[in-house]
Order: sequence, then structure tokens, then C-alpha cells
Amino acid sequence: MDLQILSELSNDASISVPRLSKKINVNSSVVYSRIKRLVKRKLIERFTIVVNDAELGYNVKALTGINMDTKKRDHIIKELFKIDGVREVAEVTGRFDILVTMYSKSLDQMHKMVSERIGRIEGIQSSESFIEMKSRMKAMPYMPSKDSD
Repeated sequence: MDLQILSELSNDASISVPRLSKKINVNSSVVYSRIKRLVKRKLIERFTIVVNDAELGYNVKALTGINMDTKKRDHIIKELFKIDGVREVAEVTGRFDILVTMYSKSLDQMHKMVSERIGRIEGIQSSESFIEMKSRMKAMPYMPSKDSD
């Protein structure tokens, strides 16, 4: 039942408890207490929204891989988050030290962000940017598949 609740809330966090209980065919009070327990156990961290960035004019998304002087790691990450379009910084394995997710309103604005802002941060040795052309997403499958044993 918890997986059903997680699955439904992942699709629509604004669903009311009565509507959710009807959808999964479980008493409202049970659904409410299960949600409270999922929050307490930290399986649900927060209820949130998904903003349509394109509707706000942010039509360009890029992932930028950065190699850096690891002694300046904290300084670099702090400086990256000062840049308006930077949304996420992830430390990764592989050919880059970090991956930065960025949004801008135009390719020109993205170019300036990478060359004039990121390129000037002390300790960054090199970067490579990947402009997102099209994206497809799959919801995390919290429900066991019907094929599972």
C-alpha cells in the first residue's frame, strides 16, 4: 500500500487524501496515517510542484561538465551557485569532477553564462557544455511490475 501511495503522490502531489483513498480503494484515515508515517520515516521528504521553465522563458537547458582544482572545490561550488541560471551542481565520477545543470532564455545568454561567468571562476581548469535538444522522462516505478515474481 505504501508503494501505491508513493506512486500516486509522485504523479500528483496535490491529490487530496479522500481522492487518493478512493483511487487506491483504502479508507481515508488509513491513507492519511500512512502518509504521515512515510513522512516520519523520511520516505517522503517534501511535497512540491514542477515549474514549467519554458513558460517562464527558460528555453535553453545545458549540462556542463567541469574539471577543477579539487583544492578549490568549495569555492568553485559556492561561486557556481551565485550564477542565476545554475540550478544544480553534482559531484560525479568519470571524466568530469562536477556536472552543472543550467537554464537560460537564449543560446546567447547560455554562451555568456559559460564563457564569461563559469570560465572566469578561479580553479576551473576546463569545461564542456551539452545543450539539451529534447528531453523525455520516465516516472520512478514505485509499484512492482506485473512481470516480477
